[in-house]
Amino acid sequence: MTTGISEGALFDTVLIANRGEIACRIIATCRRLGIRTVAVYSDADRNARHVRLADEAVHIGPSAARESYLRADKLLDAARRTGAQAIHPGYGFLSENAAFAQACADAGVVFIGPKPSSIQAMGDKREAKALMQAAGVPVTPGYHGDNQDPAFLQQRADEIRYPVLIKASAGGGGKGMRLVEKSEDFAAALLSCQREAESSFGDARVLIERYIVRPRHVEMQVFGDSHGNVVHLFERDCSVQRRHQKVLEEAPAPELSDAQREAMAQAAVAAARAVDYIGAGTIEFIVGEGGDFHFMEMNTRLQVEHPVTELVTGIDLVEWQLRAAAGQALPLRQDQIHHRGHAIEARLYAEDALKGFLPSTGTLQVMQFPEASAHVRIDTGVEQGDAISPWYDPMIAKLIVWDEDRPRALQRLRQTIDAVRVVGVTTNAVFLGRLARQADFSAARLDTGLVAREIDTLLAPLPVADDAAWMLAALGLWARTHALSAGENTSPWALRDGWRIGASAPHYIELSAGGETRKLALQPHADRVEIGFDGSPMQTATVAWSSPTLTAALDGVRRNVDVLVQGSQVVLYRGEDRFVFEHVDPLHQHAGAEAHAGAVIAPMPGRIVELLAPVGTPITKGTPLLVMEAMKMEHTLQAPHDGVVKAFLAKQGDLVADGAVLVDFVEGDAESAA
Repeated sequence: MTTGISEGALFDTVLIANRGEIACRIIATCRRLGIRTVAVYSDADRNARHVRLADEAVHIGPSAARESYLRADKLLDAARRTGAQAIHPGYGFLSENAAFAQACADAGVVFIGPKPSSIQAMGDKREAKALMQAAGVPVTPGYHGDNQDPAFLQQRADEIRYPVLIKASAGGGGKGMRLVEKSEDFAAALLSCQREAESSFGDARVLIERYIVRPRHVEMQVFGDSHGNVVHLFERDCSVQRRHQKVLEEAPAPELSDAQREAMAQAAVAAARAVDYIGAGTIEFIVGEGGDFHFMEMNTRLQVEHPVTELVTGIDLVEWQLRAAAGQALPLRQDQIHHRGHAIEARLYAEDALKGFLPSTGTLQVMQFPEASAHVRIDTGVEQGDAISPWYDPMIAKLIVWDEDRPRALQRLRQTIDAVRVVGVTTNAVFLGRLARQADFSAARLDTGLVAREIDTLLAPLPVADDAAWMLAALGLWARTHALSAGENTSPWALRDGWRIGASAPHYIELSAGGETRKLALQPHADRVEIGFDGSPMQTATVAWSSPTLTAALDGVRRNVDVLVQGSQVVLYRGEDRFVFEHVDPLHQHAGAEAHAGAVIAPMPGRIVELLAPVGTPITKGTPLLVMEAMKMEHTLQAPHDGVVKAFLAKQGDLVADGAVLVDFVEGDAESAA
């Protein structure tokens, strides 16, 4: 296949070898430039948003990424069938795969990214460190050699001095990375890291580096073209992380001096020149408490957090990628690139942060964000009604804000997070909101250990509902039900308002939250509602309902709150607070948790990686029982109490559904379990 384009001309058709929000982002830029787009999709993505947005879409296989999005042959066949001249890999999947970039070149399709040799040079972290040292870029002390014998690696880690980081040589995105605090923990951490590296990248090799205490993670956006130009587009601070996964990112990095910024920028440009880099790339640095910085790795692709750079520079990085891949020179020289204001991005995930960040799957019954503006940008790959599946990364959206300075941008971020409304899956919005208000983050005292240090506060239980919250939830539930019934049929016989001659009958709503159940009585009148707890004096409220917003004047205070209902769950949003109630239906019989009293069940769909506990031997509460892999992360399930594993009901490699019984676990000793 030949590209069929003249030198320097943009492409007619681009195939996007990715999914989710990055695929939608690329489609938007291509559409603005008049470029036709082709999406690809798996069984799980058949009705996905990126498929609906693209001009054409091609099915590439089953839901598992290794059988679809990671199949270079299927992607190239889709390009051939649709006449695509170029493939944009997005990020993740094959975006940093040198063999795929070479396969594209061999097929006459332009790979929108760096040359295969550049990917190869930076893809192996051990080789990249040596290359950077030769280019004069400072690197972190460690072992980056070929010897992968566990005993030898342990010896080198002991010599480097703890704490150390074990990192997958072919890794990225926090996958295949373990922090080891002391020598006796090294062997188990190495095994876990190698297993995750093999699963994620097909390469179990690792390197070891000294862990810089209280480090910052600062990265430089670089860009190169085929005409020998290399520029930087300033830096981003990505220090706010959990388990090496970025949570909040911002540009520019706060508390950097001009001298530090310039030195880091020059090192980043030198690193890109050392590998003859073309396209978008990111040079990642670890910055010590004294301001010294060390090369960590290069991501030879667009980054998830690229929108913050776009907002402060006004440059569309995807457009620059397309132009560089088409052979054009970079649109601006270094002295023409400027930054203005401050931008922050938060990653909204379908996960229950308050339950150990367990991924959450389901249908997005409600998905509402603030209106896009010059100050707020929402990048998402889903829409209301779409499903979050267990097959891929559980990101729902990126919430990106901009303002003239960091304090104002931070306030925008808080307001944007508070305005998120999602029903159908659990999100990390509460966690993000607390993090955006955390004292050290607010004061720009940043390092990669911030989240770990503050985790107990960030994951504290939701606030206990006060009397007003109970009443507002009940009023919202009543107003919603009344509005729906009235809207369906205006006949007085269809209204469920309790009307009777002389007066309306009271409504009773029973709610539970935090282990407490309370019954509320509502007495509707023509222009008001009386409400109170059963057996207590009633209060007068005026109510207006415009789904999902309830405006209620209660006890002399007028409040605008949102009330969202899914099944029996009633969620009240009041400012930055969120209260979750259960509507107790007296006619519904609850099975309770007793059905699984003697078992350990799967908290999400996933694959069994390893069985850990012995069968028939007494173990204590908290003992690891098995390891599951779900949404690209490993999760260890532990013994819920002292007892005995009677049997494992799933074996290594099995795919299991949410709620599947995995372990027959009983209290007591081995004799009682027999």
